[in-house]
Amino acid sequence: MNRRQPHHQRLPRLWMMTDERQRDGLWRALERLPRGGGVVFRHYSLPPAERRALFRKVRAIARRRGLRLLLAGPPHLAAAWGADGSHGRRPAGRAIGLTSAPAHDLREIRSAERAGARLLFLSPAFETRSHPHAAALGPLRFAWLARQTALPVVALGGMTAARARRLRASGLHGWAAIDAWTPDHSDNW
Repeated sequence: MNRRQPHHQRLPRLWMMTDERQRDGLWRALERLPRGGGVVFRHYSLPPAERRALFRKVRAIARRRGLRLLLAGPPHLAAAWGADGSHGRRPAGRAIGLTSAPAHDLREIRSAERAGARLLFLSPAFETRSHPHAAALGPLRFAWLARQTALPVVALGGMTAARARRLRASGLHGWAAIDAWTPDHSDNW
């Protein structure tokens, strides 16, 4: 069922998920992400005004560096904040820009497809510090799930460039990480 379309090639292959754990390391990570990469801005726990102020700073760097920036949240909020699109389980209202969705199993993949997502973050591919008690999909289950959709699939969860190379045969479009973009973890794909 792997029916990848040519327009998927224009989507970033390397992604960074922002996280409160990054603290000031966020700025170094944004500078390390290769030009043409993507950022999913999360920082869910911040109060709304603080979250928006931080988003503005990240957006300025993303624009300067040629990075696609998605806001984790509803499409109308992403549009209001000037994001390139939104990331979330079910877009509420008409999608504007690129829409991505998280998925952990086949049911969530189908839900993302029905919701009109254009990009799928499939996780956790491997054990991850972000969700220490979540069962990792592992290479075989990840590959099987990735082949069940025509959407471009981005591997997330314990990802590094070396692990992305292990998953290439599954047809993945790219990979995303938090920790891999810190100076002592990154090696490009």
